[in-house]
Amino acid sequence: MTLPRPLSRLLPLLCLLLSAPFVRSAAAGIPELWAERCACAVAVEFLVEAETERRENSSFGTVVDKEGLIMLPPVAINLRHTPQQLKQFKVYLPGESEPTDAVYLGVDSLSGCHFVRVGEAARAKLRPVTDFIPEGKVPAVGLTEEVWGLGLRGKEEDFIPYVMMSRIALINRLPQETAIAQQEITAPGLPVFNVRGEFVGIGLSSFGQSYIQFSRTERGGVPVMLVNVEETSAFLTAAESIPQFTRVPGSPFGRPMAWLGAFGLQAVDTEVARFLKLGNQSAAVIGEVLEGSPAEKAGLKERDVIVAINGTPLPRFRPDRSVATHIDRIVDGAKPGEVLTLTVLRDGQRLSMPATLTDSPKLAREASRRYFERLGFTGRECVYSDAILRRAKAAEALGLVAHFVKPGSPAASAGLQQEDWIKEIDGVEIKAPEEAFERLAAIEKDGTRNDFVLLVSRGGDTNILRVKLK
Repeated sequence: MTLPRPLSRLLPLLCLLLSAPFVRSAAAGIPELWAERCACAVAVEFLVEAETERRENSSFGTVVDKEGLIMLPPVAINLRHTPQQLKQFKVYLPGESEPTDAVYLGVDSLSGCHFVRVGEAARAKLRPVTDFIPEGKVPAVGLTEEVWGLGLRGKEEDFIPYVMMSRIALINRLPQETAIAQQEITAPGLPVFNVRGEFVGIGLSSFGQSYIQFSRTERGGVPVMLVNVEETSAFLTAAESIPQFTRVPGSPFGRPMAWLGAFGLQAVDTEVARFLKLGNQSAAVIGEVLEGSPAEKAGLKERDVIVAINGTPLPRFRPDRSVATHIDRIVDGAKPGEVLTLTVLRDGQRLSMPATLTDSPKLAREASRRYFERLGFTGRECVYSDAILRRAKAAEALGLVAHFVKPGSPAASAGLQQEDWIKEIDGVEIKAPEEAFERLAAIEKDGTRNDFVLLVSRGGDTNILRVKLK
């Protein structure tokens, strides 16, 4: 039946009026729910001891257990900083000016989240977000559902909490299930709740929004990307967030970390997938199989197309590129010693390739390093990933990497740049980092020394740099 035109125009208004009492009644209890759930949110402050300065940093986190465990978002701490550089962790409760000491536990290799544990003095005032998960049920969210979350003002305002509300506009797998609201509803790292006060997710880093900027003096518009770093409209759903709460790292570096060694995964686009008769699923092409890796030992090859893992076809993702992250997460969620069976397409054949994962090679943030103040740079041990990025064999991963170059220093004036691969010092090839550190320390200590020479590789080119000390 077709409604008369005047009534069809009134129908949306009638629906809104009919639903308004429910919305008002649901929202009416949020001030009480909000006051109780503020104890789930904290601000975490810490110092980073860099080569030339001590920088104060802060982030927001969610309390996830009764023992004062706090989870921070991946963006909270730059992984260029080693755990040894992270100092004086302190936790502020919303609206309070006096902090409580905390301890940094490390980073989870799967989620990228960081964990700290607050001292006992503050735990009684905290409330784990798990208290707001119905027993035996993980709350889900649906399109147009109203949700709300917390924000915290800055330190100068004692991190006063405030509330944000919106409705769900989109739910998608990126590759984790992610909900996006119509407007900002929380801060990155802080919880999101439904109108019943049930925990439904954790805020992600803000998604950039594209705008066109017009000028009165110039023709056309200039694309502009705006990112709100303090608030976000996107959050990881409870089903994805809750498993992360128990992934407390065994070490500050996040070890153990499983490693496969299938590098440069690229999503198979729709047309190629159709040609390969993949149906309604995603797939990924291996860009490179790393030397000595479990992938190489399993017989995987460059250009193999991964279509399933442990017998389960890869889901269909939009955008396509999310499939590469999905595979990485499966590997990161495993443990060294586990076997992953990858089903690949190669030359028209479907092959099953079991790969036994091993512990990851040493990471750059685990590498030994030393700062030479007079010379003006930090040298870092060259690790496996450095060789891969520079298209060298693992056995050739010798020398040092310039981790930091002080502006205006002798090293900077000579042209040394961050990430330069230092292969020789005064014509002597670097074979071990400790030997290089000793040689540089002797140069720095020698007050009569006028200069020294570095041979460095940058972008495949070799350069000789004369560093003048006087």
